[in-house]
Amino acid sequence: MAEFVRLEVADGVGTLRLDRPKMNALNAQMQEEVRAAAAEASDRDDVKAVVVWGGERVFAAGADVKEMADMSYTDMVKRSTGLTTAFTAVARIPKPVVAAVNGYALGGGCELSMCADIRIAATDATFGQPEILLGIIPGAGGTQRLTRLVGPSRAKDIIFSGRFVKADEALAIGLADKVVPAADVYDEAVRWASQFSAAATYAVRAAKEAIDRGLEVDLETGLEIERQQFAALFATEDRSIGMGSFVENGPGRARFVGR
Repeated sequence: MAEFVRLEVADGVGTLRLDRPKMNALNAQMQEEVRAAAAEASDRDDVKAVVVWGGERVFAAGADVKEMADMSYTDMVKRSTGLTTAFTAVARIPKPVVAAVNGYALGGGCELSMCADIRIAATDATFGQPEILLGIIPGAGGTQRLTRLVGPSRAKDIIFSGRFVKADEALAIGLADKVVPAADVYDEAVRWASQFSAAATYAVRAAKEAIDRGLEVDLETGLEIERQQFAALFATEDRSIGMGSFVENGPGRARFVGR
């Protein structure tokens, strides 16, 4: 049984719940529990979409600095690989993932939020990559995912300075996708995730794969990834159901079975 991270499932939505008081500091144990929860969410057929949530007070305020303070270079070579791959496990969940951000999402917390497909933030949420103030740089995707979300100039400003980014600015630059009152963040994230409970599971999976993998390659290769995913869906039962329903009843009335 995991101590700090658990997967709670209801009505097709899995909540990957971070729960390490007081600030959800991401120590080595928590990192491995994130990896395990991501793997479980990926494997379970009853999970159609995932909400990553740190609770009403804080999303995650970064890595456990006390744990890292006395680490050597060789210690961190081993640790950093595990941290990066744990977060990548969340990014690679083959289902829609939304980060529900209350309070602080700083350092590793910001990096974890960027592994989601979208971010819904509280009006008082705060993002940031303040690692530079510790004499280091982001080490779990911050220099890469932030740049892809907000562009290199904005990413450099945020990372070079270590400054905090409030919710309104995060929304304006694309670091957040929606801002709602703090009390509504989790419910809004669940509402977004719930729309996929009856979706064509493998079509959604293929769309995510094509978009994410396409961002990693040149356009021609990306188009080939898309073509292969598109053609492969003609082997699914949901494709037959969807097209048959469209011909007989018009758009939006298909009842998919997830196969």
